[in-house]
Amino acid sequence: MESVIVWMFVSLLLFIGLLGTIVPALPGNPIIFLGVLLHVMFHGMASVGVVFFVIIFLIAIFAQVFDYLAGAYGAKKMGSTAWGVWGSIFFGILGMILGNVVGMVSGIFLGAVIFEIIFARKSMNHSLKVGLGSILGFLGGTALKFILGIVMIVLFFVGVF
Repeated sequence: MESVIVWMFVSLLLFIGLLGTIVPALPGNPIIFLGVLLHVMFHGMASVGVVFFVIIFLIAIFAQVFDYLAGAYGAKKMGSTAWGVWGSIFFGILGMILGNVVGMVSGIFLGAVIFEIIFARKSMNHSLKVGLGSILGFLGGTALKFILGIVMIVLFFVGVF
């Protein structure tokens, strides 16, 4: 009976974690890792294998780091100054707090544009391009987090079965 309950919690964490890879407020990949960790704590490391466990852990870390850097990378690729990057980060966090996903996405865009115009003294065209780059970076990061979440779950099941 305990094993069934543990599998239910593990499955729930894997599902919530995968959902969290596309919902900005949830740290998706670390939640998936917590599901794997719960399984290992109950069934032992041999149930998954050390190699799979370490790979899943490293993927979770990489996904989180990449997630934080993706928007800034997109902005930089479109010619952003440090002001635009900081504006997208600041307004993205503020937007998430005030308006969830829509607020965050619009905050990333507006923050980059506003900071580029006001502080970096860039043109409207340049600033809009930087804002678009921030959004594209964010979306690319989200897509990669989702793909890595699926990879983590598949590796977990390969290790278990």
